[in-house]
Amino acid sequence: MPLLDEVEALRKEAEKAILAAAAREDLESARVEFLGRSGKLKDLMGRIREVPPELKKAAGQRLNAVKSGLESLFADRKRALSAGESAARPQPDPTLPGRTQPLGTIHPLTQALERFAGVFERLGFTVRQGPEIEDAFHNFDALNMPDDHPVRDQADTFVLEDDAILRSQTSTVQIRVMEEHVKRYGGGAEMPPIRIVAPGRTYRPDAVDATHHYSFSQIEGLAVDRGVTMADLKGFLGMFARETFGPEVKTRFRPSFFPFTEPSAEMDVSCVFCGGKGCRVCKRQGWVELGGCGMVDPNVFDAVGIDSELFTGFAFGFGIERVAMFMLGVDDIRRFTENDLRFLRQF
Repeated sequence: MPLLDEVEALRKEAEKAILAAAAREDLESARVEFLGRSGKLKDLMGRIREVPPELKKAAGQRLNAVKSGLESLFADRKRALSAGESAARPQPDPTLPGRTQPLGTIHPLTQALERFAGVFERLGFTVRQGPEIEDAFHNFDALNMPDDHPVRDQADTFVLEDDAILRSQTSTVQIRVMEEHVKRYGGGAEMPPIRIVAPGRTYRPDAVDATHHYSFSQIEGLAVDRGVTMADLKGFLGMFARETFGPEVKTRFRPSFFPFTEPSAEMDVSCVFCGGKGCRVCKRQGWVELGGCGMVDPNVFDAVGIDSELFTGFAFGFGIERVAMFMLGVDDIRRFTENDLRFLRQF
């Protein structure tokens, strides 16, 4: 069969295959068969040397015309198949209202922390943080807790190894800040005042109930200067309570004992759930313990190198979860760690 006759037969066969392709996969197979690098049209182009010289020009022009026509037909068919697939897919309805991405909210514990720290920042305190894995010196020794103190027992502290524990209070940050302060200014008469609050996670092997958890957030405060008294402490904390829980809240200080403060006290606030009448949260007492406080024990100053004859100071520590419970009206501490979005979206 003459070459030009074969070209014409191939053109008809290729056009039929391209037009019959019902899917893009079938169309691609037809392209490879007829227009590919090893396709049938390529084979015919390689045979042009068999054509007599006087017919080679016409044969070449015909082959190029067939190739261009098939490529154009292939492109048209590809567009048609794509348009059909698009029409088959569900089309967006421009009359429907738009879908907005829901925005996240600040976790209620973070809200409580920021509100708490904000009160003391207005009073000249700065926020400081420290490591959650501590050594015995910062967690016990410098806080006036001797080796035989009960809290140093492994049953009362999460011990990782011999001199590595999960901190049981953020008082460790107070020690580190005082060490840095003494290293920079010295602990004598030239030392400037210290006013800090230290937030962070703490860990104690407590039984979990409505008001206790083995892992909880705590924020502690420290003020060191000349002439600081218990009256200053009560004034600061009374202002904090009113700023945080409202002007009607009442406070009381009960004598207590902490190794790192002397004298020491427990601070209570009137229950915001029952107004002091007594309920399940306050255990029918009308008061809820907020945290401990007191004047810094001179032994703590001696441990970090501050002259306890020149300086006095007060310290306090509150659980952030407990503050958040009062602020937001939550009656169970476990709700903060359950990651229930129905609860968290309320705040």
